[in-house]
Amino acid sequence: MKRKINLLPFAIIATFVFLLNWYVLSGIETLTNSSWLSPVFWGFLIFILASLTYSIQRMRDNGMDIFFKITTHTFLVLITSELVFVVILILGDGYRVITGGTRSVYWVEFGLALFVITVLIFLYGIIKGKYAYRVIKHTLFFDELPEQFNGFRITQISDVHAGSFKNAKAVQRGIDLIKAQKSDLFVFTGDLVNNKAEEIVPWMGHFSQVKAPHGQFSILGNHDYGDYIKWENETEKQTNLQSLKRHHAEMGYRLLLDEHVRIEKNGQHIILAGVENWGIGFGERGDLKKALQNVNPDDFKVLLSHDPTHWESEVKNWPSKIQLTLSGHTHGMQFGIEAFGIKWSPVKYRYAHWAGVTSANGRYLNINRGFGFLGFSGRVGIWPEITVIELKKTRR
Repeated sequence: MKRKINLLPFAIIATFVFLLNWYVLSGIETLTNSSWLSPVFWGFLIFILASLTYSIQRMRDNGMDIFFKITTHTFLVLITSELVFVVILILGDGYRVITGGTRSVYWVEFGLALFVITVLIFLYGIIKGKYAYRVIKHTLFFDELPEQFNGFRITQISDVHAGSFKNAKAVQRGIDLIKAQKSDLFVFTGDLVNNKAEEIVPWMGHFSQVKAPHGQFSILGNHDYGDYIKWENETEKQTNLQSLKRHHAEMGYRLLLDEHVRIEKNGQHIILAGVENWGIGFGERGDLKKALQNVNPDDFKVLLSHDPTHWESEVKNWPSKIQLTLSGHTHGMQFGIEAFGIKWSPVKYRYAHWAGVTSANGRYLNINRGFGFLGFSGRVGIWPEITVIELKKTRR
């Protein structure tokens, strides 16, 4: 018996795309009444949609190959840019309804100008933005921090997604930025690959360059387990995971799997713990109790946990205070705006806090925006991040 396909979502999307483009065409027709405009416009749209449909159908056999990326990215850029144009057009039409008269060409020209600017911004994000690494620094104050760790600096990166990389020189620039921070400790908070351990192999020489006086530590993210592709059998999947764990060690990273280590400095210490991926909707594998087994409740603790929903659901209310949690996972959706006092990304509708530092119950969470990229092969407004956190002791 064949599995029934729910056509309703496709019908809704098709209707939305048709209405959106009908309105866009009505705006362009304000500038010209050429007889060829309508057939060329609809012909181009049909070509884009047909290519997109074909690329999705063949993805089962060919994966997310270059044809798939071209068609999906073209559709994404086109629809987003059209939405910007339509917002301006609606504002102009609203003004026309209030004042009377015909549609003004100035509103249409302004909308088209923003359409072009949006396309150019996306092109920048696809070509350059995904490698436009930023160093973001935070200074956090704690009552419980041991005196010897006052000024201790931690560099964090997350979500490398090595299978998406193509530009070795650009990645090396990111590695050089990490090295330039000269932090005391380096941590990586999960998603080294998209699906397969082999994806990191060409880049191991880059990431193995990262060294810190107190060590390099890492955890697994949801993509590292190979859950999103089909394997011949469970043995093959587990072999892949073991290979990935081995690659962490070969790069000089101590992989923390529901365990902790003591970071020592001049006779004092802090606890660095790491859990396997724990995230609502992405697998709740991690065992925080196990990771903190035999840890003194009064110890200062830093936790590596890939998915920030772990902090929201469990960590911030854990009986033994965990002063700082470092996460990633959200990527800031690789699209948004963080400028002029505005901080917005569509990912906010999934995660209330999706990037940077927040706190509750005297405990801090930092969400790194990610070093790599996945799905959308670019970044617009939400740039790849290298976080540097300086721990400071509160002075009374």
